Amino acid sequence: MTIKGSDREKHFLLCNCIPLFKIKTQPVKTVTNPYNNEWTEYNYKHCAKVGKQLYCGGKTRLSSNTYLGDFCFFNGCEINGNGKVTIGNNFHSGVDVLMITQNHNYDHGTEIPYTLNDFIYKDIEIGDFVWIGSRVMILPGTKIGKGAIIQGGAVVHGEIPPYAIAGGNPAKVFKYRDKKHFDELEKKKCFKR
Repeated sequence: MTIKGSDREKHFLLCNCIPLFKIKTQPVKTVTNPYNNEWTEYNYKHCAKVGKQLYCGGKTRLSSNTYLGDFCFFNGCEINGNGKVTIGNNFHSGVDVLMITQNHNYDHGTEIPYTLNDFIYKDIEIGDFVWIGSRVMILPGTKIGKGAIIQGGAVVHGEIPPYAIAGGNPAKVFKYRDKKHFDELEKKKCFKR
């Protein structure tokens, strides 16, 4: 057997370790469209509904019961549970956001501390133009109003009103956005995309 050129180097490297075979190298894949990556593609296939221009900039695993509006940007998010999650248009998240839509039935189950395969499902609703900070946990049954901002590290349960800025554990509203300025920017369609 005659070995030529660069195949000779590969042969000598491999002949003492593993059986001889031809190595095929794959070309380096370059991403030309920033909205087309493995996490974005995964969620386009797995979500119930995806609006225009979804982007997942980090590990983002949404559920099959997730409904997304247009221009949703995730930098790392996981949705646990089979409850419905509805997210409006122009949503932005920080890294390591966790949304939980189910809990074990601990009150009316058949075992304690809880019944293993008996769940209570509660939906999560997030309005348009919401910004969720990094490492926020959103618990079952939460509703976050239009234009709200959730401070990083918050644990959110219950209802956060529109334009509110909330943080802490449990998350409490400590300020409101300038609604007049917000409405002017919305009217001019000055959206971050």
